[in-house]
Parts: sequence; C-alpha cells; structure tokens
Amino acid sequence: MKILIIEDDLATAAHIAANLHHRHDCVDRAGDGPRGLSMAAGQHYDVLIVDRMLPGLDGLSLVRKLRADGREMPVLMVSALGEVDARVEGLEAGVDDYLAKPFAMTELNARLAALARRPRLGEAATRLRVADLELDRISREVRRAGRTIELQPREFRLLEYLMAHAGRVVTRTMLLEHVWEFHFEPQTSVVETHISRLRGKIDRGFDDELLHTIRSVGYSLRAAD
Repeated sequence: MKILIIEDDLATAAHIAANLHHRHDCVDRAGDGPRGLSMAAGQHYDVLIVDRMLPGLDGLSLVRKLRADGREMPVLMVSALGEVDARVEGLEAGVDDYLAKPFAMTELNARLAALARRPRLGEAATRLRVADLELDRISREVRRAGRTIELQPREFRLLEYLMAHAGRVVTRTMLLEHVWEFHFEPQTSVVETHISRLRGKIDRGFDDELLHTIRSVGYSLRAAD
C-alpha cells in the first residue's frame, strides 16, 4: 500500500514508518497540516494516517477540506484524545477510523488492512461469500453449503463485519466499535461470548473451520488453507 503519515511528532512518525516499511508499504511523511493537505490532494494514497493535533492546520480541518474537495481516500486518525466525544467529532468530520494513542502496532496494522479493503461509496456488495459460507445483506439470510443458518441480529452484524474483512485479522476493539458501537473499552466478555456462539453456528458440523482466533490479536474469517 502507499500510505501518507501526517504527524508532527518525529518519534511517533518514525515509529509508524518503520512498522510500515517492515510490511513493505510505500510511505511518505508530512510534518504539518498544510504540507499534509498538499501531498494528500496532489497524489494517490491508499490510506492516510493523520494526527489530530497538527501545526498550521489541525487534522479535523485537513480531513474536512479533503472531503469537501471530493477526495475519498480512507483516513485513520490517531490522537491522544480518546474520549467518546473526540472520536465522534472525528467520524463526523469524515474520518473513517479513529485510534487513540498510545496504540499497539498490531492494532494499527489491522485497522489499515480493514480500511484498504473497504469498498468505495456505492461499491458495497449485497452478497458476501467465504468458501461455502454465504451472507445476503438484503434478505438477511446466511447459508453454508446450502444449509440455512439462523442468526440473531447481533450475530448477523458480527458475521457481516468478519466476512467484509475476510482473510484479515480484526481486533476485539474493532469489533466493539463497529458491531457494538462502543467507543471505549468496556470490561465485558461480550465479544468472546458472541464469537463462541457464532462459531458454533457456522463451523459446527462442517469439515472446515472458517472462524479463527488469532491469539493476543483478534479474529479472522477465512477459508481453510
């Protein structure tokens, strides 16, 4: 992927860039808002990583200007402001995802992968398929190998999110934010409980396991190797 980091803290920018280079991404950097806006507007990037507090032009204003200009590249905002109101303000400004500092690079990588695979406006598939598992977003039906699988509404949303990011690792925090709409880390096992129930419905009785737990990272829905 080609990624632009817009971050004024040199140590943070260097740390993120080193991680991305290790993944073999192509990385550009900008140290202030005006420079970042100019680079983002003048070149193609698969994802932008934008710090909220930037000199010259803050991150929210930068994103608003890009969106007003019709530029729809995915934006991951990083910020020390992790409160719910700050996250909501970022999403309302046109940010696609929001990551509070400090963060683990595994979390950053998972979110970047999800953003890179996100369909552009108007391109969202109405049917999702992974191996012999099918989900219809219109009829709300789920089938595996032709067998109908009955899911509760939250289980459906969980499976839909996992299938939309099939083959990629999604973290517990990502699921809490996008399936349960929690913009904080609750002390609850709700994700683990629903994953267990979902696994029992889509994997039990079938030869191949599709829903995998990635220890200490998250979950991945993928076809058997």
